[in-house]
Amino acid sequence: MSFDRDYYRRYYYDPRTAVANARDMRARARLIAAMVDHAGLPVRRILEAGCGTGLLRSALRRLLPRAQYTGLETSDYLCRRYGWEQGRIEQFRARAPFDLVICYDVLQYLDDAAAVRALANFGRLCRGVLYFSALTAHDLKHNADPERTDADVHLRSGAWYRRRLRRQFREAGLGFWLRRGAPLTLWELESE
Repeated sequence: MSFDRDYYRRYYYDPRTAVANARDMRARARLIAAMVDHAGLPVRRILEAGCGTGLLRSALRRLLPRAQYTGLETSDYLCRRYGWEQGRIEQFRARAPFDLVICYDVLQYLDDAAAVRALANFGRLCRGVLYFSALTAHDLKHNADPERTDADVHLRSGAWYRRRLRRQFREAGLGFWLRRGAPLTLWELESE
């Protein structure tokens, strides 16, 4: 997959075919900020893996003003345009873990071996809350708009991802995962 200017023009810059818009990302940022607040997590460091065009960044910075944001991206084009740190989530290392790690709609682009390494790496990179989502086979068939969805991906089941994430995280719903051992409190019916 080539994440070049043409790819982003089709899936991000053209309003007729864009998979996301600024309004959607502001709502997602409010959800993320509300969850970390509810769980009692003071957020000082954020990693967004596969940050793309940065639609979440400005909203997160307004909602979590004390947090340092790191955008990680594989695309040469986006790194040059936006100044993101270039790298791959399955290989990325940091000097210290992040309070909040966000990885939204990225892992479906990785083959199974790389996806497994990325999921394991979340445990090294995240000390608090992981917000994670990836296009699944079910989503492509039942939920995704075929005109706005890149189907040239590795489709897996939700169970495939959950099985691997549960090794290091507790599922809290809506794409949120709490790092096992983190001093965060959710009531029994708020998490698995």
